[in-house]
Amino acid sequence: MRKFSKRFGRLGTETAFAVGADAAAWASQGNTVYPFHLGDINLPTPKHIVEAAMAAIKAGKTGYAPGAGIMPLREKLAENVGIDRGVQYAAENVSIQPGGKPVIGKFLGVLLSEGDEVLYPNPGYPIYESQIEYLDGKALPYGFTPVAGGFAINREEIERQITDKTVAIIYNNYQNPIGAESSAEEMQYIADLAIKHDLWVLSDEAYFDIRYGGKSESIVSLPGMRERTVILYTFSKKFAMTGWRLGAAIGPSDFISGISKFNTNYESCSNHFVQYAGIACLTGPQDPQLAIIKELRQRRDALVNALQDINGVKVSKPNTTFYLFPDVTEIYQRKGYTSSAAFRKDALEKTGVSFCSREHFGRRLPTENKIFVRFAYSGINVPQIEEGLAKLKVFWES
Repeated sequence: MRKFSKRFGRLGTETAFAVGADAAAWASQGNTVYPFHLGDINLPTPKHIVEAAMAAIKAGKTGYAPGAGIMPLREKLAENVGIDRGVQYAAENVSIQPGGKPVIGKFLGVLLSEGDEVLYPNPGYPIYESQIEYLDGKALPYGFTPVAGGFAINREEIERQITDKTVAIIYNNYQNPIGAESSAEEMQYIADLAIKHDLWVLSDEAYFDIRYGGKSESIVSLPGMRERTVILYTFSKKFAMTGWRLGAAIGPSDFISGISKFNTNYESCSNHFVQYAGIACLTGPQDPQLAIIKELRQRRDALVNALQDINGVKVSKPNTTFYLFPDVTEIYQRKGYTSSAAFRKDALEKTGVSFCSREHFGRRLPTENKIFVRFAYSGINVPQIEEGLAKLKVFWES
């Protein structure tokens, strides 16, 4: 039988789904599962957005759309994103995508030649590493250092890896899985680095609008960055639309034209009638989105309080995303674990609490010496959080 390609063998996956399979198997045996493992949202898409999609279907918007997306959505998204980030965009700077995730592979596909190097956050979204290596690039991971109130980028790891073959850096401020947020000084450091080494930047801004305090900032707002940055934008998080698959790449027009060329080759176009739902997101009432944020804030507070109440857990309270990344080193060592998989599965089988380990977000770096896990609170309500964490507290403190 003919073998698969060598390139296919380098393709990774979103490993959090494997944790979901373990949780589903445990639940199928009649057990209660408290789902902290997957960043899906168990809140309904706002009604006016659903109605806009239905109206578009009834109006016959069920055929092909332009490869780069329908013009009204591109124009409105350019305006909206530009205002929020203090820059100017036009429709030519926007390519509509079937979700945010395709932007990663298409950005790299436009940019990479064999052997080109890309810096990416680790722990981070696993598709970065997967797509870099699949497309014949070399993945250069940079990590984070725990600091008061969260995490800071390990600058030494970035700088010692840059060579004349390094072409880009992936920057995920408001970061999955660690919930980290750059200071203004750290963001400026990334911008200065990109300019100094002539790097393209993929600014993954999936969680830009999932914010509980303060104001989000984008690296495109800094001098010299608009012309070298592509924004990954998605409707999934802000509007509870994970299954609708609607996102966009936003950046310099020549780069965006290249991404739209991939659209034509891969999908022909993004779903036609869903794009009208996207217009409703941007032009309709914003109260439903504020209600989503209010609910997520309540979940964050409940989860932070419950984790901080467990002896041996260290966790900060981020102002963004819907993830917590607690340090559980003390519990891990006290209970004698030597495997993060065993640590995770024991918690599931003893308490029903399902979470991801650090290893689900990239290969552990040599500089790491602590044990972290990720809790997502987008798919679980406050009573479930409190009930599940009460059980976990008993187990981890025993």
